[in-house]
Amino acid sequence: METKPPLPPFTLETAKAKVQAAENAWNTRDPQRVALAYTEDSQWRNRAEFLTGRAEIQAFLERKWAKELDYRLRKELWSFMDNRISVCFEYEWHDDSGAWYRSYGNEQWEFAPNGLMQRRQASINDVPIEESERKFRWER
Repeated sequence: METKPPLPPFTLETAKAKVQAAENAWNTRDPQRVALAYTEDSQWRNRAEFLTGRAEIQAFLERKWAKELDYRLRKELWSFMDNRISVCFEYEWHDDSGAWYRSYGNEQWEFAPNGLMQRRQASINDVPIEESERKFRWER
């Protein structure tokens, strides 16, 4: 059985580690790697889009990072209990015309006993910004 430590139930330390691992993975912008953190039948809501399973998640991430160029993300633990974690996040990206955005959101995560995420609900808002307003400028 595949596992993705840390495993639930979460403590403050393990919840923070889970959030940091997710931030690190998403910042790779590697759809295949990121999709492996989810159960085969994982249920997602991302904005108004509903997805089921790794294949749909990977395809979604491929589309996302083809549109959201130079994506850089920060996640912060908001709360946790048992097998659930809530995070708030912000990320910056630009489109193919060079217009920059900062996206703000909240996610609720639910984990299977093996540490893979079985449910993710994300609410996200995009705010146009000037390139000079960017906060996340680290090298890839």
